[in-house]
Amino acid sequence: MYMLGSLCKEAVAQSLMSKLGCSSVMQVPKVVKVCLNMGIGIGAMDSKVMDSCSRDLALISAQKPVVTRARRSIAGFKIRKGFPIGCMVTLRGKKMYEFLDRLINIALPRERDFKGLSMSQFDGHGNISFGVKEHISFLEVDYDKIDKVRGFDVSVVTTAKSDYDAKALLTELGFPFVN
Repeated sequence: MYMLGSLCKEAVAQSLMSKLGCSSVMQVPKVVKVCLNMGIGIGAMDSKVMDSCSRDLALISAQKPVVTRARRSIAGFKIRKGFPIGCMVTLRGKKMYEFLDRLINIALPRERDFKGLSMSQFDGHGNISFGVKEHISFLEVDYDKIDKVRGFDVSVVTTAKSDYDAKALLTELGFPFVN
């Protein structure tokens, strides 16, 4: 399942060199990391919910997630400083390409009402962030063992200098875009 990583180094780099007018392979934009964040909020005070979310994110990413904690107390949300409020994973290298392969080819097509990614999801510096509404769209998660369907955020960080370059890279990798 590591096809996307080898594809990125060979065919995608050559294609992007001609599209973007790069004179060297080192100028071609690359995917640096993928960050997954599952915010649970006030439900994270229950340790069973936190364990369930951590387990599901670990199955999806093949890496143990880090529990994120509140930096400050917010009375309106009934959150105290240091309370667990979610979990996150940062993927790089081989695991990153394996996750992107599963995301592009399996999870996004199974997502309900998904038409594609839009240009408004880019941040202006060549990175894209979007949400996955249902974590059960990944085959690793067993539907019978989950307590609730949750979503999570995906941030793809690239070395691209502009959104146009990043879109060209992600389109070559197979990301579906709405035009």
